[in-house]
Amino acid sequence: MRIKPLADRVVVKVVEAEETTGSGIILVGSAKEKPQVAEIIAVGPGGMVEGKEVTMYVSVGDKVLFGKYAGTEVKLDGEEYTILKQNDVLAVVEA
Repeated sequence: MRIKPLADRVVVKVVEAEETTGSGIILVGSAKEKPQVAEIIAVGPGGMVEGKEVTMYVSVGDKVLFGKYAGTEVKLDGEEYTILKQNDVLAVVEA
């Protein structure tokens, strides 16, 4: 199956968090923070949203930062995704 977002929504897949700290301490599952970096899997078309023209500024493959509690988590074919509005994306991460 494929997810096709509508309007100003984007589908992201969260990038796994580091399991060790910078000093080499291994973190157990309960000690890890929810990751806030994700890769964009699909982008909606934008257009008119609530009476305003929305232009999409992100594209498939971008790595982005998003708010800790933003979006809706969904599970499809055993994979976990998050569906966000574009304005929940805080920044694009560039290498």
